[in-house]
Amino acid sequence: MDTTFCYNFPSIKGIQAGKEYYVAMCPLRIIPKIFLFDEEEIPPEHRSQRILNKSRIPELTNYIIENEKDYVFSSITASIDGELEFVPFNKDSTSNDLGQLRIALDARFLINDGQHRRAAIEEALKISPELGNETISVVFFQDKELRRSQQIFSDLNRHAVNTTSSIGILYDHRDRLAIVTKDIITSLTLLSRYTDKERVSLSKNSPKILALNHVYNTNLKLLGISKNDSNSLSDNDEAFLKTFWSVFCDSIQEWNAVLNKEMTSRDLRANYIVGHGVFIEAVGIVGNYLRKYHEDEWKEYVRKLEKIDWNRSNTSDWLGRAFSSNGRIQKTSYTIQLTANRIKQLIDLPLTDAEQTIEDKFFQGVV
Repeated sequence: MDTTFCYNFPSIKGIQAGKEYYVAMCPLRIIPKIFLFDEEEIPPEHRSQRILNKSRIPELTNYIIENEKDYVFSSITASIDGELEFVPFNKDSTSNDLGQLRIALDARFLINDGQHRRAAIEEALKISPELGNETISVVFFQDKELRRSQQIFSDLNRHAVNTTSSIGILYDHRDRLAIVTKDIITSLTLLSRYTDKERVSLSKNSPKILALNHVYNTNLKLLGISKNDSNSLSDNDEAFLKTFWSVFCDSIQEWNAVLNKEMTSRDLRANYIVGHGVFIEAVGIVGNYLRKYHEDEWKEYVRKLEKIDWNRSNTSDWLGRAFSSNGRIQKTSYTIQLTANRIKQLIDLPLTDAEQTIEDKFFQGVV
């Protein structure tokens, strides 16, 4: 290899499965230049596994641009098809895994994990070129003719464990709605004791009533916003959410029966729809309507919830809405809206034209 013309990366050498690999710090400015991205350049047998979800790129790009002082990216993993040489800085056996990784200029690089990060970095550099001198760690595997690349890709993605959305909300200290949601949970005894902050759905034996993502999603619905707008909360929005949850929690008798040890969480979920996300998010839709059209009297309407029969034996109200004919709770955008429709009817609120259309289709389906 012509060492005069090559890529040089300060690197650490490691061993996995008896094969050498290398971890290097790469300046962001070279990431778009050396890694294959254009689908025309990627060998056909690798393309289908690496189709880019382009809708993710703006979100990742904005994450970098809006958090230049504290963004974090995990390592990119890449295969190298070409000549490479590792030159230790020191021949001493205690430090000979630190050195210079030299890679031929005509080598091909193929990302096994991190193609969306690579695309976002490219877009971010167009807006903030000064980021180019910052670095990201890259794990390099030598792979002649990229024969192992598919297996590397499969192994990395098959054994990856994604965090739940609840944990994502719990650990998010930038999203204002996430912060407000956690504040609400902490401030209310019922929510503090009975909200699972890790899971997105609760097992039948869970001692909790709600999951953190249920509360967060309900807040989105209460404000009538999407997650992309979750940082645009006003002080009035925050005050409304905090007051709403206080009134809401006081108005669900079954929740308070659990709080007062008169009922178990297991019995609650088994017998009532109020122990499920479909109910909570449906109330979010109702709450948004009340805020818009009954600003001065919404609390009175919310308090009417305590008079409703939430029992799953009440099939006339909840069958086909909150649960299906086989008794399973069903939580989709459609069933959440159908449940919200029925709640509105039971507390004497009119349906909007769009809600009436959904209601008409529901009854046509039943017939």
